[in-house]
Amino acid sequence: MQPEKNRSTEQQRYTRYMTHNYSFKSMVKKYVNSSAVLIICTIFALVFANSPLKDEFLSFWNQEVCLSIGNFNLFSHNGHPMTLIQVINDFLMAIFFLSVGLEIKREILVGELSSAKKAMLPIIGACGGMLIPVIFFWLTCPNDPDMMRGVAIPMATDIAFSLGVLSIFDKRVPISLKIFLAALAVADDLGGIIVIALFYSSTIDINYLLLSGACIAVLVIANHKKIMSKNFYLVVGLVLWYLMLNSGIHSTIAGVIVAFCVPGSLRKSAVRYIERIKENISGFNDVHVTGKHHTAILTHEEIHKLKSIESAADKLISPLQELEDRLHNIISYFIIPLFAFANVGIDLSVMSIGSIFGGIGLSVIIGLVAGKFIGVFTFSWIAIKLGIVQLPQGADWKSFASVCMLCGIGLTVSIFIADLSYAALGSGTTLLAEAKLGILCGSLISAVVGCLLLNKYLPKKA
Repeated sequence: MQPEKNRSTEQQRYTRYMTHNYSFKSMVKKYVNSSAVLIICTIFALVFANSPLKDEFLSFWNQEVCLSIGNFNLFSHNGHPMTLIQVINDFLMAIFFLSVGLEIKREILVGELSSAKKAMLPIIGACGGMLIPVIFFWLTCPNDPDMMRGVAIPMATDIAFSLGVLSIFDKRVPISLKIFLAALAVADDLGGIIVIALFYSSTIDINYLLLSGACIAVLVIANHKKIMSKNFYLVVGLVLWYLMLNSGIHSTIAGVIVAFCVPGSLRKSAVRYIERIKENISGFNDVHVTGKHHTAILTHEEIHKLKSIESAADKLISPLQELEDRLHNIISYFIIPLFAFANVGIDLSVMSIGSIFGGIGLSVIIGLVAGKFIGVFTFSWIAIKLGIVQLPQGADWKSFASVCMLCGIGLTVSIFIADLSYAALGSGTTLLAEAKLGILCGSLISAVVGCLLLNKYLPKKA
């Protein structure tokens, strides 16, 4: 009984070490690289939307898309084929939220949200960063029910852009501040997911909803039974996506549900697989090298040992980590850039200066620039002064405030919420364009001001 307990403890320690070691360094690297691609796609979208090809560019996204087997079309909503922009926003973004869900689960299990001590400051900051921008938007937006639908737009912090900006200062930034910003953005994403689930659903179809519940039950049971096949969760997840799309619950929530059901642990003790690898390596004979091209000739026994090592190494990675890693390039270099390219194109020729200095545009800018900064900094300051949490190690109040300014960089999720808020309205085209312009301007202001503050208040040398 005791050896079994020791193996279980060893497995938990190993999994915690491997996952946490992977998490933060790879997260920063991933988002820093993808932020450059995202900026390029944003610029191209604006150029195309204001070029002589703008009509073709804007109409291209309204083409119908079909993926049919007989009379069944996967890309159909309420019996109608989805357009290309709908496939991007509803299907591809569900994959994005699958990745976000995996990231959130990992952080909760072994990352910066895994304990009250670690999670308290970024969660408190995130709460302020969601509440205060909503209040600012509500106070400054014209009293129009249609316009007020976008009250949640300035809630989100874009983790790719914010970490990308912070990376400019490299080693001048204390690692604790990078961790704070990344964890806060993850908590922000979780808040955004909850808002989308609660407030951006349409008329509920009870039949599809019941079938969705059955799918979720299958996923939960599979997790409990420790089914480790990633393909199983993806196939059931695809079915769940279609059912939720037609149930009235926003379909991207399916990605988060699937993520939370993917196992984050190993079926058997990690020690067992490590011992198998050590045993095979220790019994591996010298490889015979022949020929001028250094061709390695292996015996059947050596090939078997190598395959055993490979198999054991694969089993040391949990389905959660492996799926998150495999989705990395798809999300960072295809889905998010394509989302930006399809959604950020704003025809500036039909907009006036009032689009920035009045209406929704101004409310979004105030929410992102002032609301996010005041919300994150004030809530964090109160919690630190009350002794609930501590200021990140190696940071002072000025550098901490500078990082709080970067929280106003909102793009991907903000634009996504803006589309949910206004795209379906009769007057939604103008409102959506104004909201997008406000998001771009507010994010740019937050980035520039944040950079100036960081350059002034961070140590001049690492």
